[in-house]
Amino acid sequence: MKGKNLKAQLSFLIELQGIDLKIGEITIKKKELPEKIAQMDEEFMAMTASMEEARSKFEELNKRRGDNEDKFKRGVDTLKKTKDRLLEVKTNKEYQAILKEIETIEKKNSDNEDEIITAMEDLDNIKGVLRTKEKDFDDRRSRYESEKQKIAQEISQLDVDLADCQQKSSDLRRQVRSELQKKYEIIKGARNGLAVVLVWKEVCSGCHMNIPPQLYIELQRSADLLSCPNCNRIIYWINQGGTDA
Repeated sequence: MKGKNLKAQLSFLIELQGIDLKIGEITIKKKELPEKIAQMDEEFMAMTASMEEARSKFEELNKRRGDNEDKFKRGVDTLKKTKDRLLEVKTNKEYQAILKEIETIEKKNSDNEDEIITAMEDLDNIKGVLRTKEKDFDDRRSRYESEKQKIAQEISQLDVDLADCQQKSSDLRRQVRSELQKKYEIIKGARNGLAVVLVWKEVCSGCHMNIPPQLYIELQRSADLLSCPNCNRIIYWINQGGTDA
């Protein structure tokens, strides 16, 4: 009866170890996934800022072109009025002064025209860049939103899985004797969460070291709870198939 009870207790511990490992994996994922979302948000915000910067530059250039066109139109109008004044001058001095004024206006108009041409060339260039950025932005935004939704669903599922594992862990702990549960928790705390491990072909899967041959034979035949002499973990043996040699 004692042997059968210990065998049952070992089965509970093996199952408990598997569930506790799963709880650990879920806990890590629950921490990593929000961090992944935060990183995605940061990258998307940077991409959005780049997109807005390109749009702002386009609007700035477009405004500059519009301002220069307005200046050019006013300059053409001013030039016409100034030339009309030539018909009204009465002295050569006034005539020369107006000619100088016309020359200055024509220079300003020419400069404005050059700026308009430069702005239009810049606009054409940035328009191509902006189209590429907008297409890339739309594609990236679609992937970002889809991936973020997928991760959010995964987090929700992890919450469900965690609650299920915690319930199973709690149920199993009620079936494990208190002294064994205490031993299990002490070893688990000292050995990176791994207290119960398989031994196969005389090698402990916890510390990856060989156990004595006699202990290995005893492990296969005995119902007692045995420990690895190297790492002190609770060990068990299950036939993995093939030749155990």
